Amino acid sequence: MPLAGWMGFAALYPSYGMTDPRRLERRQHKRRMTAPSDGVRYDNRMEEPTTLDQITALKRDAATTAASTPASASADTSHDSLATEFSALRRQVGETILGQRGLIDRLLIALLADGHLLVEGAPGLAKTTAVKELAAGLEGDFHRIQFTPDLLPADLTGTEVYRPQDGTFRFDRGPIFHNLLLADEVNRAPAKVQSALLEAMGERQVTVGRETYPLPRLFLVMATQNPIEQEGTYPLPEAQLDRFLMHVRVDYPDIDTERAILRLNREEARRDRAASPGVVLSQASVFAARHAILDLYMAPEVEDYLVHLVMATRKPEAYSPDLAGWLRFGASPRATIALDRCSRALAWLNGRSFVSPEDIQSLAPDVLRHRVLLSYEMEAEGRRPDDFIEALLARVPAP
Repeated sequence: MPLAGWMGFAALYPSYGMTDPRRLERRQHKRRMTAPSDGVRYDNRMEEPTTLDQITALKRDAATTAASTPASASADTSHDSLATEFSALRRQVGETILGQRGLIDRLLIALLADGHLLVEGAPGLAKTTAVKELAAGLEGDFHRIQFTPDLLPADLTGTEVYRPQDGTFRFDRGPIFHNLLLADEVNRAPAKVQSALLEAMGERQVTVGRETYPLPRLFLVMATQNPIEQEGTYPLPEAQLDRFLMHVRVDYPDIDTERAILRLNREEARRDRAASPGVVLSQASVFAARHAILDLYMAPEVEDYLVHLVMATRKPEAYSPDLAGWLRFGASPRATIALDRCSRALAWLNGRSFVSPEDIQSLAPDVLRHRVLLSYEMEAEGRRPDDFIEALLARVPAP
């Protein structure tokens, strides 16, 4: 088309070049290819820097923004939110389980330290209710197993079921594959059932036939024992007891707490508790909190104190002549690891960023009482492991 004719056409149709799809696509492609990589955006347009100083300043500002404090501030906010969530869960369980603050804290410590609890106490002290309330506040499933003398390992781990339609076997998972498991009166089941449970606790997996099945990442076992009735029971061997993170003893409440329990029971009978929403802590928050407790500061003197406490169970006479002859066997390095994890978890639950000797002292009986074996002479005198641990704490100097 002649130039004059084209200019006349463009004058009559000024938007032709802007609306033709092919021309518009080519123009946009050209702009993208020639757009500056460093520039300032104004109203969806890029204004190219014109000098080297402007380009350097823009790059410096971008680097400063990327390396500034928001990452650490985000981490601090995350830790604060985790502490708030656990405090809310702790308070929620405490509103229902009165007079058992120690048991509630030990449950949360076991959850944070990725361990298991052995709880000993008389019937009716809210042991089962405590773990149920904890399960209600967590993202996960809960199951209770009543251990009896006729229980079989397959009742716990699961079994392979034959499928006649295709001639294969299918594994039906047992109750041990839940996130929170209450093993009620664990000492009433025979040794082979106890071994199946304790092996799963230690290895975090179940082997049936030739296949091995991993357990959930969030896996907490709370086993209970009744100290009153010993007839028809199968005591747990000392070597298997070591797989429990803590051995907690639950005592009767005082008179004021008993009165509060009575009032709470009447109030719960009047209202529908299922209708009230509660705190639900995600599994991701639990795993993040487990990493958070490892970042707590423990002074070298406090760490030495922790190690010396465990070492004193192996050679107590080296720390005090009065402790000679108390024990046959002391605690293993697993006790050192457990006491470290539990002390960190307790300090974190109490809102501190460091571990104190008081944290170690308050948890030493729960961590050590099932890991030390008294001598026959001390047993004949009616001594208990708690007596030895009390004497140990009095004689090993704290920082």
